[in-house]
Amino acid sequence: MDHVAHRHASHPDIVKRLKRADGHLRSVIEMIETGRPCLDIAQQLHAVEKAIAQAKKTLIHDHLNHCLDEAMLSGASGARNSIGEFKEIAKYL
Repeated sequence: MDHVAHRHASHPDIVKRLKRADGHLRSVIEMIETGRPCLDIAQQLHAVEKAIAQAKKTLIHDHLNHCLDEAMLSGASGARNSIGEFKEIAKYL
């Protein structure tokens, strides 16, 4: 399957969020391995979840705001494809 480069202005922010989540996740692993208190671990896991959820939300909202608008402007076939794509991405909300 060929993928065309697809970038939005929000992508650098999403990458930063995911890298931050990656750092938190690595901390969680280290905390578990070194026997840190469960409360501390749970707090870090919560931070990981929030960072990933926010990255996903930003990605989906950006897609809905930009990609679907562009497809709608391209005519009936673009609109039809956009509706199908919207149904697919909506599963991840």
